[in-house]
Amino acid sequence: MTDNAYRVNTTSRLAQWRIDNLASCTYRKSDPFKIGKWNWRLVLEKNRTLLIKLYPDISGLTKDNPPIASFIIRVVSSFGGRKALVHPGEFDSSIFIFYYMISEVRDKQLKSSDDFIWALEVPLTGRFIIDVEFLDLKSASPNGGESCSVWTEGFTQNDLRSTAISSLGRMLTESIHTDIIINASDGSIGAHRAVLAARSPVFQGMFSHDLKEKEMSVINISDMSIEACQAFLNYVYGNIQEQNFLTHRLDLLKAAEKYDVMDLKEACHESLLQDIDTNNVLERLQYASLYHLSKLKIGCMQYLVRFGKIFDIVDEFDAFVQSADRELIGEVFSEILSAWKGF
Repeated sequence: MTDNAYRVNTTSRLAQWRIDNLASCTYRKSDPFKIGKWNWRLVLEKNRTLLIKLYPDISGLTKDNPPIASFIIRVVSSFGGRKALVHPGEFDSSIFIFYYMISEVRDKQLKSSDDFIWALEVPLTGRFIIDVEFLDLKSASPNGGESCSVWTEGFTQNDLRSTAISSLGRMLTESIHTDIIINASDGSIGAHRAVLAARSPVFQGMFSHDLKEKEMSVINISDMSIEACQAFLNYVYGNIQEQNFLTHRLDLLKAAEKYDVMDLKEACHESLLQDIDTNNVLERLQYASLYHLSKLKIGCMQYLVRFGKIFDIVDEFDAFVQSADRELIGEVFSEILSAWKGF
């Protein structure tokens, strides 16, 4: 028996194992063959029936990312019959007897040699071919997320979005075909009407009606510095860096409210919840009240009252009481009274 008896021929998605003679064997395992990310094996076991197994080689990759396979597996067997003279272009079906069996599997996770077993009732003693056509191979997500085809990983929606967003960012940073000027309190920057209108219904309204912004191709945002305005535009274009976002959160919150960019408002809301401390809690409490940020208001109240931090900033709290909105002050004292009743 030569080494060819164990070799599996492959293309990118097809594997073929040609068996010349299985009569004297009860077990045969193929050499490993690579399809997708994994090395695979085919196994034949002959007892009362013929069992065909397909599985990936045991490895760290298989353990951490077992394949989820969709494939068609076929067995084709032919036996020579009587000799006959056949004219060119003609076929005499009496020369050969064909056995053709097929099994189709969809989205089956394969980890071991017991995960796919195909039992054939038809005895195969002559030459035959095992043909495996892989329709798809997916990597199982380690955190339970959606599995992804290994043949489309290089062309995923995330990659497409990343490329598109990067291009939008270049349009802003390199001033590519800008068609409107935004004047901040201490500088100006070029932008694109279409992008602004797509991200903000307020901007869309400006450009859809005969307002001065449409006629003069200028938007005045005098209540923002050029740095804060740049951060706002970077967010709108999907190009903002984390530290830039953190530095300008409060200005971004104002802009999000003013221009109705609700995803930015929610991003600021969630971020401001993460690092409440004695230096910022009173300011954030006022912003929470002004912009109706319920979770931030609750977080600040709990920090001040339930965790007792109000006693660490008595002077600041006294100044807050003198200047803050009366309704908000009433809510704070109501929270204090509720906490005292709990003792």
